[in-house]
Amino acid sequence: MTQPLDIIKPAVRALRAYTLSPHRASVKLNQNENPWDAPAEIKEDVLRRFAARQWSRYPDFVPASLNEQLAKFAGWKADGVIVGNGSNELIQALLMVAVGPGKRVLISEPTFALYRQVATVLSGEVVSVLLTLQLTYDVDALLSIVKEQQPDVTIICSPNNPTGCVIDTADLRKLLSASRGLVVIDEAYHEFSGQSVVPLLAEHENLIVLRTFSKAMAFAALRIGYLLGAPELVVEIRKAVLPYNLNAFSQIAAEVAIEKYPALLGPTVKAIVSERERLYSELAKIRGLHALKSHANFMIVKRDTDSKQIFEELLKRDILVRDVSGYPMLAEYFRFNVGTPEENERLLSALHEIHGK
Repeated sequence: MTQPLDIIKPAVRALRAYTLSPHRASVKLNQNENPWDAPAEIKEDVLRRFAARQWSRYPDFVPASLNEQLAKFAGWKADGVIVGNGSNELIQALLMVAVGPGKRVLISEPTFALYRQVATVLSGEVVSVLLTLQLTYDVDALLSIVKEQQPDVTIICSPNNPTGCVIDTADLRKLLSASRGLVVIDEAYHEFSGQSVVPLLAEHENLIVLRTFSKAMAFAALRIGYLLGAPELVVEIRKAVLPYNLNAFSQIAAEVAIEKYPALLGPTVKAIVSERERLYSELAKIRGLHALKSHANFMIVKRDTDSKQIFEELLKRDILVRDVSGYPMLAEYFRFNVGTPEENERLLSALHEIHGK
């Protein structure tokens, strides 16, 4: 007799769901969040504008005003923009229109687990290339797969989550030129790297760029993301996006954030980058720890002994980091995002204490 679970695709049942530790701590460094809240001036402006609109009316079906602002902000075309309920929704929509049985998705690992998860749910075949031993992109291996197998979609997170590495622009050009499929660059953390691939959109119609307001913009609670691509691709991807996917409050908040980014949010990004570099230098002084240079607002650290124990040791001290030991190649690593200077000092002090220095 057929059971309800028998209806679920075997590949989906074999997947491990994307989850997050339920632990809580006063120093929370496990989700790559911006440690500083959105400025009060931004919050007050958003609340004022939202209160002035009719709540009984749907948000704009296509948020033309926001698309125009995003296009100007990012340096692209308004008809080549889609906004979403976080960039995760746009990853899903993009893969929904491009992936199915017989379709191939190329990723580098370790990387953001959602790429593999969504592609697998859609019955796509996932082809994985490991990063180099230095945990950087193995461009030669990626190029080889692209030329031999011509994947329908290639996804590269740059800066990569969880390693913080970036793909070189010259290397990306090679991949774009060699690929007949879509090449997706997830730029969720690009503000912290000081570089973007958006200028390549004008040269390569198969390039798609994903971005978010959750990190540099300090809007993780509002779930705002956007996609940049060739207008003809955007028309097709939008078919997989649900109507009114971005609520009116988030639309208004996104517009305010764009308007006020240079004055109010840009300095925060600089402060995070400065703290990241300080942390990297200080970690080098702790025997038994080896931090990996990062271009994002987080970094991974290798521990010589008892690598899995560090999560519990820090949690005892009310500090929550991310256990990434289950990722390919990262059995000896843990990850944390850059916090405020005070939070970072607590982390450093705890690590010194744990390592007897």
